[in-house]
Amino acid sequence: MSNYDIKDGKLAEGGRRRIEWAEREMPVLRLIKERFEKERPFEGIRMSACLHVTSETANLMKTLQAGGADVVLTASNPLSTQDDVAASLVLNDEIPVYAIKGEDNVTYYKHIEAALAHKPHLTMDDGADLVSVIHKDHRELLPNIVGGTEETTTGVIRLRAMAMDNALEFPVIAVNDAMTKHFFDNRYGTGQSTIDGIIRATNVLLAGKVFVVAGYGWCARGLAMRARGMGSNVIVTEVDPLKALEAVMDGFRVMPMMEAARVGDIFCTLTGDINVIDKHHFEVMKDGAIVANSGHFNVEINIPSLEEMAVEKRLVRPFVDQYILGDGRQLHILGEGRLINLASAEGHPASVMDMSFANQALSAEYMVKNSKSLEKKVYSVPSVIDNEIAAIKLKAMGVVIDTLTDQQVAYLNSWQEGT
Repeated sequence: MSNYDIKDGKLAEGGRRRIEWAEREMPVLRLIKERFEKERPFEGIRMSACLHVTSETANLMKTLQAGGADVVLTASNPLSTQDDVAASLVLNDEIPVYAIKGEDNVTYYKHIEAALAHKPHLTMDDGADLVSVIHKDHRELLPNIVGGTEETTTGVIRLRAMAMDNALEFPVIAVNDAMTKHFFDNRYGTGQSTIDGIIRATNVLLAGKVFVVAGYGWCARGLAMRARGMGSNVIVTEVDPLKALEAVMDGFRVMPMMEAARVGDIFCTLTGDINVIDKHHFEVMKDGAIVANSGHFNVEINIPSLEEMAVEKRLVRPFVDQYILGDGRQLHILGEGRLINLASAEGHPASVMDMSFANQALSAEYMVKNSKSLEKKVYSVPSVIDNEIAAIKLKAMGVVIDTLTDQQVAYLNSWQEGT
């Protein structure tokens, strides 16, 4: 196999061991893979996937391959690639991968172009970059595309905006909206892995620090919960009154970012929006403040404005850029403002991604089987898939739950019985 672009094929053996370790914690995906090997639902289907190239993602790729898919993988973030995993997929599984950790923006989009040269029938995105590039630059591919899936909140936001403008040319399933995805991956996965990334990058003690969480969606809820568990004094900033109210009722202080900027020691954005931390926030931050992002794109922190304010910039630790301002204050940006849980750590634990990638695999199967009856819009994961994944996960964990009796089913479906 000659069509790929990875850092070093010599890393493949270490990547294989890492993939196998993750697979031990992914029983739901393992069962799906066993079924796919027998039924081959993707026979003759070309897939292009733009996802974080991690050991968990590798198990998803192998599952799709087992189902007959001709799959190509490219990175969805320049800093999230695990180079040994990329090497293993290429050399041990013959899956073309275009991803190198730390690649520049030009290389990133060159890799997306390479994935699209595969002429996919189905796209699999984490951030909607494949879909976006197809609609902007490769509309000749549209007639053969049956649909796509989208992994993350930011991508779903982009796709729904496209659908509202009647610009979306094929159906897409919002995997992020599955209960077994955002309840667990976003809350528990992002919560733990973001803390892990911040600690690995800085080695700071979180106990006693003022930790500012921008947003209170599912990812931010998880981070706020974990930061409080580590002993931090957590502040939440929000623009949505319902989410802000929920944060208050969950016991967190809530205030505008401008107020939080004056007192925070550590900041992390998880909103999916642009310039959540901006120039006027940097102007009032304390000396030594640490700023990170765990949203999909690096636009949540206005780094260009900080570049203009700084008189000096230096790399003081791996993934820690120190900006020295004219008044002598030092502000620290982690991971170039990119996903810190994948830039300096390993992303979500495999047991969480097990459910997320089970949703990806089954949603891709659903799309291939039902694309002709679907409109050009964003769909939620069918509830039957969501429930199936939850049931398999419980079984794998050794947890048994009750089932309704016939009498209970009849009661719940009756309107005639009351007090």
